[in-house]
Amino acid sequence: MNMTVLAIDDDPAQLARLRLICEAMEFPQIEFLSAETATEGLSLIYDRVVDLVLTDLRMPDGSGIDVLVKTKALNPLIPVVVMTAYSDPRDAVVALKDGADDYLVKPTEKADIERLVIRVHEKNLLIREAFLPPSRDAPAAPVMAGIVYGGNGMARVMRTAARCADTDATVLLSGESGTGKELVARFIHDRGARRGKAFVAVNISALPESMAESELFGHRRGAFTGADQDRVGRFEEADGGTLFIDEIGEISAALQVKLLRAVQFGVIERVGENTPRKLNVRIIAASNRALAEMVEKGTFRKDLYYRINVINIELPPLRARKEDIGPLIGHFIARFNERNSRAVRGLSREAMDRLMKHSFPGNVRELENIIERAVVLCSGDLILDRDLPELDQSGDEGGYEARMNRFERKLLAAALRDAGGNKSAAARNLGISERHLRSRLERVHGAAGA
Repeated sequence: MNMTVLAIDDDPAQLARLRLICEAMEFPQIEFLSAETATEGLSLIYDRVVDLVLTDLRMPDGSGIDVLVKTKALNPLIPVVVMTAYSDPRDAVVALKDGADDYLVKPTEKADIERLVIRVHEKNLLIREAFLPPSRDAPAAPVMAGIVYGGNGMARVMRTAARCADTDATVLLSGESGTGKELVARFIHDRGARRGKAFVAVNISALPESMAESELFGHRRGAFTGADQDRVGRFEEADGGTLFIDEIGEISAALQVKLLRAVQFGVIERVGENTPRKLNVRIIAASNRALAEMVEKGTFRKDLYYRINVINIELPPLRARKEDIGPLIGHFIARFNERNSRAVRGLSREAMDRLMKHSFPGNVRELENIIERAVVLCSGDLILDRDLPELDQSGDEGGYEARMNRFERKLLAAALRDAGGNKSAAARNLGISERHLRSRLERVHGAAGA
């Protein structure tokens, strides 16, 4: 496996020295990229597969810390090493605190660069293994209730869920669509004292407003047109067990009053009758909307909010826990191999990079769909970049302006690559001035980092 090393430094002599060291190495073979500004460097990071970034700390248009932070936000698996001619230990502390993988003092020594490159190469090989289906002998990533994770974000979620599972406390699960709220709700139910009882799920956003009350509380025969027999609602179905109310923020104001009574007193009435029914139901609610803001605006009852928000568990979006992408991909490949009688063994370096840079607005559900499609459609035993659908990079989703920025950034990166990093030549090939080129690079990367 070859490596691509990107060096960002405003000192041409330092770039030339690094190029000689890297290109002289017999193993691994290195493709060396260079940039004299932070802006040009970020352009290459956005649009190329880069295995190691060496960045100067102080540059005319920004700092190495800027490069570090934006690179890690885009793809946290890319190692970033900060270089500086000033041996101030405070610089090292700041760089390492912000996620730098190492810190070097210039002039960099040949032996130090070679050791660094070999170490990063070995680490990258291990990282790639996290994107493979788990083997029989290798330890798999933690899996709880179908939730696969490798980082601290979801580990904290699952620890909180486990602690509250054996209680009857009402739980509110917050998070974007596709983050796994129903899976966490099922985990809480299955770990608690009600695990032998019913787990009933209802999605409020999927119900017509006119049917929501009957769906939750049931109805009596003749209560409304079409009610030709008595019907048990979801609350009664869940008696003794757990009721999971998904998208609770979509519930109407009128129904919020009746739901409050059911949560507060454990009492419901079917539509069309006046007989209170006492039930024993644990409530787990979920919402992808900010209920606290809805309370402030008066669209969600404050008393109901406090009743369902006894324990709040916030599920992070996938873009905020990219360390979980590798284990999830391995898990999904194994699942869809079995389901479709395939033998896919992993992803190419390019496909892995593109997935890590994707923002995943649909979260884990979107990743699952992408991998299922790729497993079914790929022609060999490796998922290639061409097997993936068109994907936005982190921070790229949006309307016309975001799409144009993305197109322009790729155009400028290609021009720089074709010109070997020479800005004057790239500008000539594009038919613009070098000053115009620098201005456009700053604009598109400023928009991407906003």
